[in-house]
Amino acid sequence: MITRTPVLKVSGKDAQSFLQGQLSNEINKIVDGQWQLNAYCQHQGRIIALMWVQKQGDDFYLDFALDLKAVVQNRLKMFALNAAVVFNEVDCQEKVIEEAQVTLATSEKFIPQDLNLDIDEVGVSFTKGCYPGQEVVARVHYLGTPKRRLYQFECDFEVNPLDKLTLEDATKNVGTVLNQVKSRFFAVLKIAEKDNTIFINNQPVKLLELANFPS
Repeated sequence: MITRTPVLKVSGKDAQSFLQGQLSNEINKIVDGQWQLNAYCQHQGRIIALMWVQKQGDDFYLDFALDLKAVVQNRLKMFALNAAVVFNEVDCQEKVIEEAQVTLATSEKFIPQDLNLDIDEVGVSFTKGCYPGQEVVARVHYLGTPKRRLYQFECDFEVNPLDKLTLEDATKNVGTVLNQVKSRFFAVLKIAEKDNTIFINNQPVKLLELANFPS
């Protein structure tokens, strides 16, 4: 079980409808107390923040990378306009990242399909109304085939966000590191290369499995 640590509280009579129009999943279907995975995208469909949303009564709590707090809060406020919505920071001095996560370093680098959010619609709804980037995300879903997926790897050395994955000759980039959790890390890899030996900085790494998101 992952421990969720909210960063931002969204309240007000328009909070639910506002978030429904900003995030990638069905906010209107969240059960009270449940955490729901969402992407907060910019207009080109690239993920600004990967966030878990919990409903508590009329309030919503957002759990995402702490270093994106100012970026997310400022952008949400920009789109709130005349909506009856209030944003309050939740006292959170530090967060332990236990799963795949978008941070400031990887913000706006990937689309939802890159991070497997479309699989079983775990983090994206293709039947809801509009949200920023929705047209791009839907176009890939209905007219294209994802060429990259998020995989979990194992290694005995430190890797950094945006480190490149290569084949043995190190001349061809085939993927990008998202983040590391202890001896494992998450990276977006070209599907066509998943059966090859993958390297980072000329060191081989072990591909474990397609990444998923625990509740």
